[in-house]
Amino acid sequence: MLATEHIHVDKQDGVAVTTIDNPPLNVMSKKVAMELGETFASLEHDRDVVAIILTGKGEKAFMAGADIKEFPQSIGKTGMKDSVMANHRILNQIDFFPKPTIAVLNGLTFGGGCELALTCDIRIAEEHAQIGLPEVKLGLFPGGGGTQRLPRLIGEARAKELMFTGDPITARQAERIGLVNHVVPTGEGLTKGKELAQKISGHSLQALSRIKTAVDEGTELDFEAALEREATLFEEVFQTEDIKEGFSAFLEKRKPRFKHR
Repeated sequence: MLATEHIHVDKQDGVAVTTIDNPPLNVMSKKVAMELGETFASLEHDRDVVAIILTGKGEKAFMAGADIKEFPQSIGKTGMKDSVMANHRILNQIDFFPKPTIAVLNGLTFGGGCELALTCDIRIAEEHAQIGLPEVKLGLFPGGGGTQRLPRLIGEARAKELMFTGDPITARQAERIGLVNHVVPTGEGLTKGKELAQKISGHSLQALSRIKTAVDEGTELDFEAALEREATLFEEVFQTEDIKEGFSAFLEKRKPRFKHR
């Protein structure tokens, strides 16, 4: 088990369960953000890990936002853009991570917590979870990529309503608008996450990473350019060891043993 002060990682069967531990509500302090960046940098190069689950410790919160105590020192001052961009680099690191990521929302998922969840590929919410971007109620607006990632996920109008009102929505409402993939009973999020992550990790990381790249990059390109990018990645995957194993296993009617090379 890998661990920093606020981030704990438990690896098993190709899956790394990464838990944010910053009681009582797992808020995103500068130290938590830094440790998240360090953790994902380590997991990127870990050959034993194919899929990552990100969750919060306890049942109260996945992450209930940024650490508000760190904000007053910036009021009325200029020059904070550098620190905002540094935070973006960490969130982008998770968003563009070359392995599948699953967020298990096990409670309050507000502000920076919602923005962190948006960087993951798949979101599972426990039924008691509340999700929202309440920054406007403090005279703020989402500054961790929420104004960009949320509209891309659920559409401009729905995203604006959530950010304009600052009101949270339930897990079921989030599922209906496509903000989360699955809703499960309280206490069963990690079980569902592991089940899904283990299914994913049974496939070749060479293919999985290219699926992620094709989708993520393709949404930012015009359709013809996106198809060309897909074709390039498709050609690349035919140069891997895993595709040879995949076809051999199919012909021999057995389960493939991928080495992720």
